[in-house]
Amino acid sequence: MNSYWQRQRQPDDVPTPVAVAVSDYCRRAKAPATPTEVREALALLSEADDFRVRTLTDTEPAATPLGPFAVVDVLKGTAPTLAATRQGCGFYDVVQELARVHEEKRPPAPPPSPEVPTFATPAPRAGVPAPVPAKPELAPKSRGETVQSRIAPRKRTAADALPPEFDEGEEASSFLKKDLPKPRGRFTRLEAPKTSYQELTRASGKELLEAALGSHDNRFALLNSLAAQYNGSRGELTLMELEGVLRAHGLMEAMENRERTAILSAFTEHRGASGRVGWALGLSPSELRQLEAKAGLSREVEEVRERFRREALTARNLTQRLDLLGREKYLVDLGIKKRFTDMLRRELEVLVRDELSEAKTLSELADVVARKHGAPSELVLRALERLGVAEGLRKRGSDNSPHSTP
Repeated sequence: MNSYWQRQRQPDDVPTPVAVAVSDYCRRAKAPATPTEVREALALLSEADDFRVRTLTDTEPAATPLGPFAVVDVLKGTAPTLAATRQGCGFYDVVQELARVHEEKRPPAPPPSPEVPTFATPAPRAGVPAPVPAKPELAPKSRGETVQSRIAPRKRTAADALPPEFDEGEEASSFLKKDLPKPRGRFTRLEAPKTSYQELTRASGKELLEAALGSHDNRFALLNSLAAQYNGSRGELTLMELEGVLRAHGLMEAMENRERTAILSAFTEHRGASGRVGWALGLSPSELRQLEAKAGLSREVEEVRERFRREALTARNLTQRLDLLGREKYLVDLGIKKRFTDMLRRELEVLVRDELSEAKTLSELADVVARKHGAPSELVLRALERLGVAEGLRKRGSDNSPHSTP
């Protein structure tokens, strides 16, 4: 498994069209991912596999959910149903962490050789005198300035780069960055005029709002869409005015039902992480809390988050706990980072204490613990370093070592 998930290229070398296609495929497979995760997954494939990626992404997903690492696993020969099962149980989170560990351990590439070849001067043959270097021609002496020197281009130094009356600073920047005139005539760009939101209160506005509700899961997304076409009573269209129009047409209940379904399903899908939920729904943290309060979901959302908090704190599999240790933002979002790290530190100290007699180095100790509990040795070693257990073991080893006498 270790050699199976190694980078074949850098994430920045992945072509953008390929990354966009995989991102859209994961969205259709009900496992949306960030652009960084998509590029990290595609870095496990070589450039020659890009056409196979496009062939897969042009079809509909055979199973759900499928994230970017699941897509790579399918391209390596795994069945889509098995990849979906691995996606659901968190297998690819461990794969992502392993790929990062392998990349950190990879030795740096040697510096590139110079493209311009250097040629050594051949040794002179015996009996042949060495060539005498030619003397440089002296410029003609003249009292005054010659015609050639007057017409030759002048070389400006760094001190003469700016005019003498301008120094480096605000005056120089304002001199170099001159405001250009706005385009005129047929090149003028004019924004489309906006209509008053009172048009939405009419009977024709109800049909438009019903069509817009089908493509927007919350009122903030609907507001951003309508604000580009309609003005409010005092300028920009406000949320209060939009809610008044929805209530007038009897569409507010349908909007709240869509929001309730979208929020609860997103919190379940993202395992209680409010940051990921806001990103998936296109909402800021304050907008997400406002929607929860308006829809009366604060208690239900907290119950979902509490369920995933208990699941994270009571996980029995050591691999799952080590994987959660690498997801620091997720633990901070749930508010259990300190409790989780303290529990895992105490557990690792107990596991290491039982195996101290069988290992001489920290790497061997991590391998012994990993084999005994079925966890990757790289994650065990990284957890020992991150939680400070390795430092305590080193100090204990230095205290137990015999001191030399003069």
